[in-house]
Amino acid sequence: MKRFFQTYSLVVVLLLFNGCKQNETIQLSSPDASKKIMFLQGENQNDISFSVFYNNQEVIQTSVLELLSEELNFSGKVLVEKVENTSNNSKWTSRFSELSTIPDHYNQIKIYLTQGEAKLNIIARAYNEGVAFAYEVPEQNNIKDIGLSENIHYNFSEDYPVWSTPKREKGVLTAQGEYKKKSITALQKGAERPLLIEISDSIKIALAEAQLVDYARLSFNKGHASKYSIVSSLDGKTGEQKQDTITGAVIAERKIKGAKVNKTLPFQSPWRVVMMGESYGELLENNYIIQNLNPPSAIEDSWVEPGKVLRETTLTTKGGFAAIDFVASHNMQYVHFDAGWYGNEMDNASNATTVTLDPKRSKGPFDIEAICKYAKEKGVKVMLYINRRALEGKVGEVFPILKKWGVSGVKYGFVRVGDQDATAWMHEAVKKAAKYNLVIDIHDEYRPTGFSRTYPNLLTQEGIRGDEETVPNQHTLITMFTRMLAGAADNTVCYYNKRVDRMGSHASQLAKTVCIFSPLQFLYWYDKAPAAPIKEDGLWGNTNTIGNEPELEFFSNVPTTWDETKVLVAEIGELGVIARKSGADWFVGGINGTTEREVQVDFEFLEPDTKYTAKVYTDDETVKTRTQVKIETIQITNTSKLNIKLNSNNGFAVQIIKK
Repeated sequence: MKRFFQTYSLVVVLLLFNGCKQNETIQLSSPDASKKIMFLQGENQNDISFSVFYNNQEVIQTSVLELLSEELNFSGKVLVEKVENTSNNSKWTSRFSELSTIPDHYNQIKIYLTQGEAKLNIIARAYNEGVAFAYEVPEQNNIKDIGLSENIHYNFSEDYPVWSTPKREKGVLTAQGEYKKKSITALQKGAERPLLIEISDSIKIALAEAQLVDYARLSFNKGHASKYSIVSSLDGKTGEQKQDTITGAVIAERKIKGAKVNKTLPFQSPWRVVMMGESYGELLENNYIIQNLNPPSAIEDSWVEPGKVLRETTLTTKGGFAAIDFVASHNMQYVHFDAGWYGNEMDNASNATTVTLDPKRSKGPFDIEAICKYAKEKGVKVMLYINRRALEGKVGEVFPILKKWGVSGVKYGFVRVGDQDATAWMHEAVKKAAKYNLVIDIHDEYRPTGFSRTYPNLLTQEGIRGDEETVPNQHTLITMFTRMLAGAADNTVCYYNKRVDRMGSHASQLAKTVCIFSPLQFLYWYDKAPAAPIKEDGLWGNTNTIGNEPELEFFSNVPTTWDETKVLVAEIGELGVIARKSGADWFVGGINGTTEREVQVDFEFLEPDTKYTAKVYTDDETVKTRTQVKIETIQITNTSKLNIKLNSNNGFAVQIIKK
């Protein structure tokens, strides 16, 4: 069923300017008047300047959008020709998000201007959740195509703290990199978006990107336009590429000079977004602004099914049947078969239209059609991993075969990101997947910019330093309020693997299914179904058999998409507690960092005058199971409070059932 888009109000105001006079400052405020963006208030009449305000405080000082092109001369005096104002107050529904009903309320301005010899339009929106702008290059001077580079110079009044990914260098994974807190003046090349900036105790902002479809990715670096400046720029085209076969990092030279994108006129850029809130939690609760800046669903999406996934690594028919039986009996929805089913994934000659087992991964037999048939009988769906080597230029051959076999989804691996060609190919592949009713999970360095609203078969993606990297709770607590501002992330939850003891605890692993949103939630990443063959080749790390510990009922019961989301506690790197509602029930996840503490959970978000039963899952060394998780059942109402003592790196989870 397509999600609906209903407009409640639309107001259009046309203002004409005399191009011979000095431009007046153009101002746009959010519907609640708390956010504001101002254009052309700078002293330099040759700049497309802007500044951003939150509750009348200037959070971004006069800053400049700089465009460079050989075909169009974007230099010279800026003259405004006319301005159009519109307003929109609507909502849309989703089965794939952190909210089921999403408000889309904004004021918009479109500024028609010339800069030197070039015509250019600026489109800006002010939401209660933040502001965004894009530029539009219209048809002009009989020019059909242009090459373009873009720099945005953001200026600040102080050397604010930012949360940044690592410096972008050869062989370094930035989108999956470790976040660190540093000052604006210590920022390094290639900082990922969203870029969280701490303006004050009561103001947090994030610089982000939305609707990146056929353009080069932007990233951030320390700027030089002022004492405290951040510059965003576009990725250049990559030359010959090599890829690290372990990390997936692309090792290649990027073009530094010249055009970063090539476009046919007219075109609109992706949105440049400033998310704003009083706290980390408010930014996360309002991250739907990214999806709002994308068009509504372009497909009939009733066939798209979110759910929980078990990865099967033996690549045998017996292992597939065992995984399907386990998934069907534990309220999970997908079985995923990982690399090796179509040969050596690192070999460009590998062919994903055939089942040709990599002997290092499996000796077989692996009958994918029999597996898909059995899965359908059990109400389970099948996903397959495919490395980009076997997909680029071959989608038209691969997808029809997958549909014939009965496959329902694909996880793209070792994808290329950054330059325009890689970006355009990726999104075209998602569109083509929709034609064959295939859901998609994009792994490695891809980060979302809201495309899943338009093509909801793109259920999730990586672009996260997740459990595969053995991340401690402390870093997960940074991820929750930085990377997760962009949208869903496939964290690949582990449970029985020995790395859990280094990351945190088993109760905090339960909590991750609530705290790290993903419509496709991979569970038991390194673990196998009890009836599956034993795999001893060591390629998948320490693999254990899934047990029958009582707390696994939480994994069976927890949904992957939500009707409501409330951040109860948000102390970045220290403590996070998130409550999410599905139907009449609520689920709460809490993750603790390195400091032992007592946490009080206030259930005021529940309906008044209503009784609930809550199952509470906590770490307890006295419990005589290999996971040592205690389960308590209590009765609560919206006036109840629950005190939980958390040791270092522990966590808790709660399922709340309405009576």
